[in-house]
Amino acid sequence: MSDKPTQPAQPVQPTQSTRRTLGEVSEREVIQAITDAAPSVINGDDAAVLFPGQPNSRTVVATDTLVEGRHFRLDWSSPEEVGQKAILQNFADIEAMGARPTAALLSLSAPPETPLEVVRGIAAGIGTRARRYTAELVGGDVTKANQLIVTITAVGSLGGSRSPLTLDRARAGQQLVAHGRLGWSAAGLALLERFGRADIPRELTSLVDAHCAPWLSPNRGMIARAAGASAMTDNSDGLLRELQLLCQRSGVGVDLDSAALAPDDLLVHAGQVLGIDPWDWVLGGGEDHTLLATTAKSAPSGFRHIGDITAGTKSAQHNVCMDATPIQHSAANQGWESFQ
Repeated sequence: MSDKPTQPAQPVQPTQSTRRTLGEVSEREVIQAITDAAPSVINGDDAAVLFPGQPNSRTVVATDTLVEGRHFRLDWSSPEEVGQKAILQNFADIEAMGARPTAALLSLSAPPETPLEVVRGIAAGIGTRARRYTAELVGGDVTKANQLIVTITAVGSLGGSRSPLTLDRARAGQQLVAHGRLGWSAAGLALLERFGRADIPRELTSLVDAHCAPWLSPNRGMIARAAGASAMTDNSDGLLRELQLLCQRSGVGVDLDSAALAPDDLLVHAGQVLGIDPWDWVLGGGEDHTLLATTAKSAPSGFRHIGDITAGTKSAQHNVCMDATPIQHSAANQGWESFQ
């Protein structure tokens, strides 16, 4: 399957019902709008009853929240893109365990003046992206709040007897491999902060798309686990931050390959436009949700080599190197923090 996304979900066309706000309709009408936009045969009752997994399988669960003004802005992103971003970042956590996403729950809080069309669009984006994984939106909740908050709980299935791809299973002598872009989401955010959505230079719109609705090829985590990967995480908060945690949990070091990680032409161009070193986006940018795995075998299908796992040191700060040289840490490459 191509690493490039399919065409984005078409915006929900306003109708007599979608022009109304949440405060003008009933809760049941809101729920009906969601289920119409992201239909599921097992949604609509007090709780979803999921089909049993394969024999010898385990259930994997993850949850994540997007807050308007913190994780997205509706003048930068369409509601459909918000929904796609919400489901992708949760399914990436499922994939990072080597599991297959199967279902999702949506908890949506919003001010009463929020157009019903926005809620329908978010649900449509969730449904469009979930179907790429043969998964469904199977339930959730809606309530009034002072700002728009989208919380997804993702459910997955971990088949077979192999261990999940936990952070404590990396070993010296393995290689570090990646599936997905690095730095594109951070570059897209920087462009939005400078230009807004309407005035982005045309040749750089792919970077903005990568921030507003990031993309991964479905089920690469499951493929990597089947191919012998031992540990995995996704790039939510920045490459260095994620690798430092992997080093800490496994007691190892990482030596990154600068040639494999060098910013591509698009990142270099964006850096020139904004006056920013593109390496800051590669090393410190989050929300690409790139899958980062360790393996003693060849890179799994869809993954590429970006470094090697080495013996750890007593100083966690020096456990991540590039070309055998400790990386100089700075505010620009230290990654993203939830409360800063």
